Amino acid sequence: MEAGYRILDHPADLGVEARGNTLAETFEQAACGLVSVIVDPGSVRPVESRSAKIEAGDHQQLLVRWLTEVLYLYDGLKFVPREFKIERLSSRILEAQVRGEPFDRLRHTLRLDVKAITYHQLEIRRRGSGHWLQVFLDI
Repeated sequence: MEAGYRILDHPADLGVEARGNTLAETFEQAACGLVSVIVDPGSVRPVESRSAKIEAGDHQQLLVRWLTEVLYLYDGLKFVPREFKIERLSSRILEAQVRGEPFDRLRHTLRLDVKAITYHQLEIRRRGSGHWLQVFLDI
């Protein structure tokens, strides 16, 4: 399965559909999709790194908390993510490195303001030899 993501239209929100060979790769692609809704990823340089460690009860909670952490890096810490590498993913723990740079309003092309990650129509599935997920964003 080729890794990637696409943005889904929804009457009130936007969604991200992601796919990958592994669940970790699929979570990374979901984060790329989230960032592409907020800012043009081509305007972001991966020059600094941040660590993330998330704990949750299952993969669905991990996904929502992971994407919420990515959103917090942008909204709370003014750090614009560009690249994601999940180093550990179990049913309850996710550890990752996020590369990007501090927000620069002169260089970063903003798109939409994402308020939150939702559980609405959240799905995570195995598909063939890979994984697939969809998650919706409150904009």
